Amino acid sequence: MEYKPRKMCIMLLILLQMLLLVSSSPLRCDPGVRGVCKITVEEKPKCTDVLLSNCNDMSYTQTMYPNILGHKIREDAEAGAEYLLISVVESLLPGQCNPDIRMLGCSVLAPRCEKNKLLKPCRSSCEEVLKRCSHTFEGIEMAWPYFLDCDRFFVSDEEGCYDPLEGLRAQRIEEMVDNMGIPLPEEPTMQFSYHSNAKMISILKKTEDQCSDIARTYSIGRSMEGRELLVIEFSNNPGQHELLEPEIKYIGNIHGNEVMGRQLLIYLAQYLCSEYLQGNNRIQTLINTTRIHILPSMNPDGYELAVSGLQDGDDEERHRYDSWNVGQNNAQNVDLNRNFPDLTSIVYRRRRRKGYRTDHVPIPDYYWFGKVASETYAVMKWIRSIPFVLSANFHGGDLLVSYPYDLSKHPLESNMLSPTPDDQVFKLLASTYANAHERMSNENARCGQFRSNIQKGIINGAQMSSFAGGMQDFNYLHTNCFEVTVELGCDKFPPEEDLFVGWHENQEALIKFMEAAHRGIKGIVKDEEGNGIKGARISVRGIRHDITTAENGEYWRLLTPGIHILIASAPGYTRTMKKVRLPSHMSTAGRVDFVLEKTVLEPENQEEDDAILAMGTYDRFDPYNQYERYTMMADLSQKAEARAEKPWWWNYFVLTGGPAPTWLLKHY
Repeated sequence: MEYKPRKMCIMLLILLQMLLLVSSSPLRCDPGVRGVCKITVEEKPKCTDVLLSNCNDMSYTQTMYPNILGHKIREDAEAGAEYLLISVVESLLPGQCNPDIRMLGCSVLAPRCEKNKLLKPCRSSCEEVLKRCSHTFEGIEMAWPYFLDCDRFFVSDEEGCYDPLEGLRAQRIEEMVDNMGIPLPEEPTMQFSYHSNAKMISILKKTEDQCSDIARTYSIGRSMEGRELLVIEFSNNPGQHELLEPEIKYIGNIHGNEVMGRQLLIYLAQYLCSEYLQGNNRIQTLINTTRIHILPSMNPDGYELAVSGLQDGDDEERHRYDSWNVGQNNAQNVDLNRNFPDLTSIVYRRRRRKGYRTDHVPIPDYYWFGKVASETYAVMKWIRSIPFVLSANFHGGDLLVSYPYDLSKHPLESNMLSPTPDDQVFKLLASTYANAHERMSNENARCGQFRSNIQKGIINGAQMSSFAGGMQDFNYLHTNCFEVTVELGCDKFPPEEDLFVGWHENQEALIKFMEAAHRGIKGIVKDEEGNGIKGARISVRGIRHDITTAENGEYWRLLTPGIHILIASAPGYTRTMKKVRLPSHMSTAGRVDFVLEKTVLEPENQEEDDAILAMGTYDRFDPYNQYERYTMMADLSQKAEARAEKPWWWNYFVLTGGPAPTWLLKHY
C-alpha cells in the first residue's frame, strides 16, 4: 500500500499551490468591509494658476492641464521645444512681431481656463499674426511653428473662443492715447550693416507690409542654388501696368562680391516707403507717376560665397586683396554679366546691310546651346515681360557710370570708343547720375586705370573694358530699355562703416536717375477706329534705333532736348511724321500721339522689316525648353543644401538634449 502516502503527498502539494494563488491575488474592494481597500476616484482636470514664466502677462491667470498639445503637467510643457521657442523668440525675431508670437504660443501651451473648462484661442487672432509675421520666420529660414497652425489648434468665434492678444491690444490702445498728437514713426529703420540673403528678404517683405498701398514683392525665379530672386515694386497701383506710366528697374549684385549696390537698393526701398508715408511730395510724385522695380541681388549665391570668403581671412587687408574675385560668379562659376546673348556682334556684322537696325534683335538659336545661368534666364524673361523704359545695374571696383556699347566695334581694339546710335541720350542719362553723386564727377575721386577716358564721371563701356554678353547691351538691342552701369567705388566689398557714407553719396543720384524716365516723349499709336496698335515703330530721324509700342499702343522714347523728327509706322499702315521741340528742362515727357491709316503693305517695306528677322522671329524665346531643366536643377540643389546645412539658430534647440525639433526646418 505504498501508493497511498505518495497519493497523499501529491494532494497536499496541489492544495498548497491553490492557497498560494489565492493569497497572492489582489483584494477586491468591498465597500461593506471597512479597511479592506480604498476606492480610486479619477479626478477631473481643474483650473490652475499660469506658472509659465514667459506667459505671466496674459490677460488671464488660470489654465488647465492637459493643455491643447497634450502636455499632462506644467513640467512637460516647460520641457518641450515649443516652450523653448517662445522663450527665445524675441531674440530670434526682433521687431513688430513681438510679443505677438510669444502670446500666441502661450495660448496653446497654457490655454485659458474658466469654471474648470478649457477654452481655445480664436482662429482670427492666429490668422492676423500669421499674415503679419510669417515673413519674419522666412527671413531666418524657419518654418512656421506647427503648434501655431491656425486651423488645427485654434477655433472660430462661433465655437466660443477667446482673443489671446486681448491684453496686448489694450496696452497698445493706452500707448496710442498717451502719444495722442505725437506722430508715431512707422517707417522702416535702416541698418548700416551687411544683410544676409534671408535678412534682405525679410526687410523687403517688411517694407511691403508697412507700405502695402504702394509696395509689392514678387519673385522672378531662383538662383542656381535655389535662392529667391526677389523684386520689390513701388507704384500707386502695385501689380498693375498703367497706361503711359513708365516702368524702370534697378538691379544690384550681378557680381556677388560687389556689394555696395545691393545694400543701396535695400536702403532705397526703405527710403521710398518711409518718405511716401511721411508725405514727401517729391517721392509721392515719383511713385504716383512711375512704376519702380528693384532687384537688390541678382547673384545671391555669389554673395554668400563672397561673405564666407571674407570671414575666413585672418589679415583683413591682405585677404581683401587675395579675395578680389571670390564670389564674383554664380554657383556654376558663370560671370552673369558675360552670360547674356551677344547681340552686339550680330549688329556689327550686319551694319553694312540694307535695312540694318539696332533694335529688337532676336536671340539666335545657337545661344541656347551654351551654358545659360538660371539667374540670366530669369532676368531675360523678366525684361521681356515688362515694357521697361530705363534701367541701371550696380557694380563695384571703380567710381563712374558706363554706357553701351560694352563690346568694342573693332575686334583688335580692347579700349575703342564704340557708341550706340543713342550715344547722346546715354551720355545725358549717365551724367544725370554722375552729376547728382557727391563725388563721381570730380576728377580727383576716380580710381582704376581708365582715368584718361573718363569725362566727368562717365565713360563708354567698350572704352573701359571690351566684353561680349553684357546686360546693358542686351537691354538696348533686344528691348526698348536704356540701361547704364554704375560703378560705386574702388573697393568691391567695402567695410561696413562705409555703408552710411555710400548711401548719402548716392541717395540723390538714385532718385534723380529714376526721374529721368520722364525725359523725351510718350504717346499712343492708334488706328482710325481708336484702337491701340501693338508693335508699331517710333523712329527718330538721324537715330538708327527704333522703339516699339506696347500692348495698348503706348510708347516712351527717351530723347535729348532739341528738335526731333518722329515717324510712326506699322505693317499694313501708312507712315505718319511729326516734328517736336523738347525744351531743356522738362518735368514730364511730352505727349505725342499718332493715328495711322490702313494701307497695302509695299514689298520694299516688307523686305526692310524682314531684314534682321531672317535668323528667327523676335518672339522666339527658349525654343529648347531650358527653363524646366534650370528649375529642376535649382530645386535639387536647394533640397541638398537645406539638408546639409542647418540654420544659425539650430543650436538653440539641439543643445537641450531633447528630440530635435525638425518641424522648425523649412526643407526637412
